[in-house]
Amino acid sequence: MHLAYPLVVAALLFSIGVYGVLARRNAILVLMSVELMLNAVNLNLVTFDIWWRDRLHGGQVLTLFTIVIAAAEVGLGLAIVLLVYRTRQMIDVDRLRTLAEETGDTDLGEDGRPNGRGDGGPGEGGPDGGDRDEENAAVARAEGSAT
Repeated sequence: MHLAYPLVVAALLFSIGVYGVLARRNAILVLMSVELMLNAVNLNLVTFDIWWRDRLHGGQVLTLFTIVIAAAEVGLGLAIVLLVYRTRQMIDVDRLRTLAEETGDTDLGEDGRPNGRGDGGPGEGGPDGGDRDEENAAVARAEGSAT
């Protein structure tokens, strides 16, 4: 078998994967495209391992490590996608700019940071002056909006 055939197939697989990562908006399709690129790399590793007739079969061993890492990547990626879908009700990659939740609270403290992230002053729930009534009301509003 000529070396060119599997290399051309691997180049096509990698090109399709790059197109999928750059052009797709759905996070699941982006993960599938990353898997296509990893499979193209695996095909190259096995092809060159056979071409060079390595006694230790280093390319095939490295391919097994790549498959294990790809499986872990899929597991973590799908877990993140499910978590984002539960919180945002969408998995459109272009609309997900940050992982922080949008609260719309623009009340800034004396230091210019939003309340709740400052130095524990009044209104922040810190040990020296937080208002528990305000926190309880915020929790009640959040629970009411979740139902």
